[in-house]
Amino acid sequence: MPTQPIPVPLATCYRLLNHGPTVMVSSAHAGKANVMSAAWSMPLDFDPPKVAVVIDKNTLTRGLVEGSGEFVLNVPSTALAALTVAVGSESGRDLDKFAAHGIATLPPQKVGAPLIDGCLAWLECRVIPEPHIQQAYDLFLGEVVAAWADPAVFDGHHWTMEEGGKRSIHYVAGGHFFETGKAIDVAK
Repeated sequence: MPTQPIPVPLATCYRLLNHGPTVMVSSAHAGKANVMSAAWSMPLDFDPPKVAVVIDKNTLTRGLVEGSGEFVLNVPSTALAALTVAVGSESGRDLDKFAAHGIATLPPQKVGAPLIDGCLAWLECRVIPEPHIQQAYDLFLGEVVAAWADPAVFDGHHWTMEEGGKRSIHYVAGGHFFETGKAIDVAK
């Protein structure tokens, strides 16, 4: 029997595509650092590697990214799901999220923004200035200038998440996530 599609309201249709890994965007400028969560990020190109991420104009992160021209996309694991919700629900204008949550960091190599310890992967990025799309759509493009991964889940070329091991989290809505599932291989 053929599949019978159900209608999806346009107000929530983004959820049909919005299941890539959730990221935490870290930023730093003029002695201030912040981190926020973002469900809307994606790769854009291979050489040089580029990414896109939505950073709302009302966030402290946005001002730090605009000031520094840099950011880091941190890919959290399931162990960091509660932290991911917390830093996505609070404003860095109201508190120092790093101090409030005891967030440990790793030093970046190419940008000023910190890497969040305990993540599965880190992409250090420099903003590719596109003022129109930044203002109109809150969309920031970045060239990846350094990339790092936890060797427990990435072998340098591919994800290697084993059953019962660390997993990336994928935001669904309303504080709900799912984690990366079982890998499948298709013979060529």
